[in-house]
Amino acid sequence: MHNKEKIRKEVVGFLFMVLGCIAYGSSTSLFLSPNAIVAGGATGLAVLIAQLKEELTSFVGMISIAINLPILLLGLKYQGWKFIVRCLLTVATLGVVTDLLAMLPPLTDDGILASLYGGVCQGVGIGLFVRYQFSSGGTELLGRVLTRWFKFLTIPICVGILDGAIVILGAVVLREPANMLHALIVVFVSTKVSELVLTGLEKSKMCIIITDKGEEISKTLLESSPRGITMLEGEGMYTHNEHNVLLTCVKNNQLSHLKQVVKSIDEKAFIIINDSVEVRGKGFKALNEENK
Repeated sequence: MHNKEKIRKEVVGFLFMVLGCIAYGSSTSLFLSPNAIVAGGATGLAVLIAQLKEELTSFVGMISIAINLPILLLGLKYQGWKFIVRCLLTVATLGVVTDLLAMLPPLTDDGILASLYGGVCQGVGIGLFVRYQFSSGGTELLGRVLTRWFKFLTIPICVGILDGAIVILGAVVLREPANMLHALIVVFVSTKVSELVLTGLEKSKMCIIITDKGEEISKTLLESSPRGITMLEGEGMYTHNEHNVLLTCVKNNQLSHLKQVVKSIDEKAFIIINDSVEVRGKGFKALNEENK
């Protein structure tokens, strides 16, 4: 049964990887490449190269594969063959899908709209890659390698530098300053959409309540909500008075009720509310629940 479940997860992951490639390839072939938008990454560099030779515009996917091959070889030493094989599989699938989709006519010739739609499609692709533990290589993989050599850098900083250099290079070589604006739109939209794919629509809030009436607030909240509450003892360092510190996580639609309860019991309470990317446990997703 264990082997069957493992095979099932691999097959499901592969199918979603293909869907991610279709989404990402649509971004490149139907929106970004036809509008000469260089948005960073190996694909962005491939778009730039294709723009310099008109006959190559239908082969952005193949150019992207060629750019990724030396990066994959470079990463083999540091990331291991299993990770690199998964990268190669994704890179090859993405390259083929991108060039197949290039046979279709572009869906818009407006740079802003192309950036928005391209960012959405790219975000869906990236979100699916990350969620199902695939990688499309490119600057992300190169960033992993460079941090091995330059210890003072982090992977996000490396990727940001590499992508930024490609975007600037595209704007200079194509003599199109607006490309930087379009690239920013793509990156912003893509980041937001990929985050949505990873975390879903069900956002939660982590609440920290500092009060002198912790028992009463906890009792009232527990009577009207399935959320658990943890109470700690704290000391205000300005007054050196002791206070109760309540920790709890609630869903967005329960936040208003929580604030009303706290206000009705202790108007002097201090509430800190933070966004929670993911919450696991009773009342939320189970700890052992995995991506389906």
